[in-house]
Amino acid sequence: MIYPKFLKENDTIGITAVSAGIEGEKLKQLDLSEDNIRAQGHKIVETNNVRAGGVVSSTGKERAKQLKELFEDDTVQMVLCAAGGDFLIDMLPYVNYETIKANPKWIQGYSDPTSLLYSVTTLLDIATIYGFNGGGYGMRELHRSHEDSFAILRGDIVEQGSFEFHEGEKDGKLDGYVLTEPVYWKNLNGEEVSVKGRLLGGCLECLADIIGTPYDGTKKFLEKYKSDGVLWYFDIFGLRSEQVYNTLWHMKQAGWFEGAAGFMFGRVMFPGTFLDMTYEEAIVRALGDAPIVFNMDIGHVAPRMTVINGAMGELSSRGGKGTLKMSL
Repeated sequence: MIYPKFLKENDTIGITAVSAGIEGEKLKQLDLSEDNIRAQGHKIVETNNVRAGGVVSSTGKERAKQLKELFEDDTVQMVLCAAGGDFLIDMLPYVNYETIKANPKWIQGYSDPTSLLYSVTTLLDIATIYGFNGGGYGMRELHRSHEDSFAILRGDIVEQGSFEFHEGEKDGKLDGYVLTEPVYWKNLNGEEVSVKGRLLGGCLECLADIIGTPYDGTKKFLEKYKSDGVLWYFDIFGLRSEQVYNTLWHMKQAGWFEGAAGFMFGRVMFPGTFLDMTYEEAIVRALGDAPIVFNMDIGHVAPRMTVINGAMGELSSRGGKGTLKMSL
C-alpha cells in the first residue's frame, strides 16, 4: 500500500469540486472552513470550479482536468474534495490515473467523492481518506472529530472512540453541531466485536454505481491483501432498507466480500422502507452471521470518524461504545 506524505506546517491543500460546487449560503461555511484550515498552519488553493452552482461544478472532463492539475502541481501536497453531490461518476472516464500514480497525494472527501477515492485505492494501491469535504471544517467551535481529522492529516494516527451524542438528520450551522441523540453502537446479536482487517468502503450508493466497471479494482485489492482480510465500512445516505439489501447482495455476488473480516455501518441519514424491513434485518439478510457493528460514527450523520482506505483497522465494540484504531 502506498501512503502519501502527511501534511507539515505551511503545506498547501488544493480544493477542487469533483462533484457539486459550493454556492449561496454554503460559501460562508466554506470560507470559515478554510480559515480553520489556515489556523492549523496550512495554505489553500482552489480550482476555479469550487465556487460553482448547478448539479455539478463543471463537465466531467473539466473536473478531471482540474484534478490532474493539482496532482501535477508540486506546490500542492494534498487534494480536498469541495463537496458531495450526485454525478462524480461522470468524470471517472476522464481521470488521469497515471498522473495520480506518478504523484501520490492524499485525497480526502466523503459521500459522492467515494467513487474517486475507491478507484484510486483499489486500482492504484494508494491510500485515500474518507473524511470531511472542503466545507466540513466550517464551524466556529470545532468538534473532537475535526481535531482527530487534523491530527490524522499530520500523521498522528489517533485512536478514534465512539462519541457521546450525534445529530438528528443534518449537520449544524456555523456555530457547531447540534448533538441531541445518544450514540449507541449496536453489535449483531449483542456480542462483543473485536476484529482486524484492511479498511475499505465509503458511501454505499456510490459504490453500487461502480460495481463491475473499469473503476472497480476490488478483486485486485482482495487478491493482494487476502492474508489481511477486509474490514468493510459503509455509509448509507438515503437508500431504503430494501435497496441496501439489494446492493449488498450485488456486491456479494460480484465477489467483494470474499475473505471479509467484518463490517461497519454508519447511521442512516434519511431512513425509509416499503416493507417495514429494518436496516439491521436487511444487512443480516444479505451478509449472514458475520462480525457486524451498526450505527457507528461514520458518514453523513455527524459527528463522523476519519477512515483511511487501505490502512489496517482494528475495531472494538462492546456495550454500545467502541474504538477504531488504524495503522499504516
